[in-house]
Order: sequence, then C-alpha cells, then structure tokens
Amino acid sequence: MSAVSEPVLHAPQARTGVLSAIGSTPLVELPRLRPQGGARLWAKLEQMNPTGSVKDRVALSMIEAAERDGLLVPGSGQTILEPTSGNTGISLAMIARVKGYRLRAVMPSSATPERVALLRLYGAEIVFTDGEFGSNGAVAEARRLAAADPTVYMPFQYANPANPDAHYRTTAPELLDALDGRVDAFVAGLGTGGVLMGCARRLREANPAVQIVAAEPLQGDPVSGLRSLADGYVPEVLDVSLLDRKLLVSNEESVRGLRALADREGLFVGVSAGAVLEVGRRVAAELDPDRNVVMLFADGGWKYASAGLWDRPADELDAAMETKLWW
Repeated sequence: MSAVSEPVLHAPQARTGVLSAIGSTPLVELPRLRPQGGARLWAKLEQMNPTGSVKDRVALSMIEAAERDGLLVPGSGQTILEPTSGNTGISLAMIARVKGYRLRAVMPSSATPERVALLRLYGAEIVFTDGEFGSNGAVAEARRLAAADPTVYMPFQYANPANPDAHYRTTAPELLDALDGRVDAFVAGLGTGGVLMGCARRLREANPAVQIVAAEPLQGDPVSGLRSLADGYVPEVLDVSLLDRKLLVSNEESVRGLRALADREGLFVGVSAGAVLEVGRRVAAELDPDRNVVMLFADGGWKYASAGLWDRPADELDAAMETKLWW
C-alpha cells in the first residue's frame, strides 16, 4: 500500500455532463480519530457526488436499469414515483431533470427544510406523509399511489437489485483500488441495505475474511439517521446473513461522533456519519494497527445545517432531534 503522508496531485479529469461526475469520491484517512493501538480509519466521502450524497450512485443505477429494460425512455416526460426521506429523492430529481422525466417524491413531513428545498429546486412534486410514521409511512403511501396509477414508474430502492448493484460495481471497487485490496473491515449505516449488501459481495471476493459491520440505531430512535430493523419494515434488498455484526448506536453517540468529525478532522458531514464513526472506532480498536477499517459517510452536513446539531448544547437537542427524519 502506498504511503499517504504526502498528497499525490492528479490532473482533474474532464467529464461530459453532470452524471459522469457520479462516483470516484475521495477516500480519506482519519488519523486524529484512530483509536490508540488500533487499525487505521478511512472515510469514503460520498458528499462529493453531484447532489451531495451516496444516493446519486443508486438513483443513476436504478434509472439506467429501467431504461435498459424499456420501462423508461429518456425525454419521454414519464413520471417517476419514489418514497424518500430526502437524499434518494434529490438524486432522482436531478437525474430526472437531466434525462427528461418528472419526479413525484413521497416524503415524510419531518424531513429537514434543506432537503425539501433541493427537491423543489430540481422541479420535483412532493407528496408529504405524516412525519410520525417516518420512512415507513412514505413507503406505504408510495405503494398505494403506484397501484392507483399504472402510468408512473416506481424504482423502489428498498427492493430494486440495481441499488446494491451500484455499490458492487462502483463503490467497492473504488475502495479496493485505493487500498490495494487491503480492506479488513467495512462499516456503513443500516438504511435500505444497498451499500452494505453490494459492498459485502464485492469486498468478500477480494478478501473472504473482511468484516461487514452495520451501524444500527436503538429501536425507536431516529437520531442517528439510520434504520432499526426492530421498528418494522425490513427492506427486501437486505440480506442480514451477509452482515458479520450489527452494532447499536445511541442518539448521544451519534451526535458526539458528528461533532468529533468537525472538531478533530474538519469534516462537515451528515448525521448518519456520526453513528458510522462510533461503530468504526469500536471495530478499529479491536484490530491490529496494520489493518484498515473503511467507513462510508453517506452525505454532507449542509442538508442538516438548520438543525443546529454542531453548535447547540447537547441537552437542548433531544426534542429537536425527535421531530426530524435524518436519513
């Protein structure tokens, strides 16, 4: 593995169109947060995708798969319908705008204002559902709307194999290439399961001993911005047998990790990254110093700036966190 103490400068790659800028995001070592005597910590910064999240990979993969199957025709003005808590909808809205589709996003009313504004910026129609029921409520309403209108196409990231396939084809190979194949543990948030499933399959082809670890919130606790399987709906793309471990993260730990990333590493990242960091540090503390723990940070912090998570006293955040959907 090449040394990383000195930056290696590369000429920027010229690309045609914004969709070609999806993927190839930076992998950055976090030496200041590495547990003493533990493995090296690496962060995959998915905020560097065009709309600022890992969901650009998923949205493009699902739309291109539908086009190959003849379900969508570029420039046709067809309507794409999708349940989302924000990031997937934003990614689909951007790609729909570029390719000539319309998007109807079914989203909990508890989503942050920044995500609502971005959807509207890209021209999406938003159908709000009761925020009390979170993403599960949006899923139920989207399924009802799709059944009532056969003219719409619903990619449905929770069950679409193009979701994990995006990470099998792009995310995991990027990690292996950056670390000369030496990925000893991979940590990501338990959302739809696409990142974990796609990366698990590809990383195990390179190293059967790699640990695949999910960061999961406590039951009924939305603060980490992830999904608790104990709360009900389990995404169809998720095969828990591919996980080596699911480690629970509390609200307090998620915020602590979020603030540590900004304070000690200068990273302004999304809420779920705080939970992923906490789990990544636990795993790294158990491994030898010559091992590599890779964490996927799904998005940047600017979509959550209005929540005051970085500057308000921790004891003032509890009520505010319980009324917003973070993932």
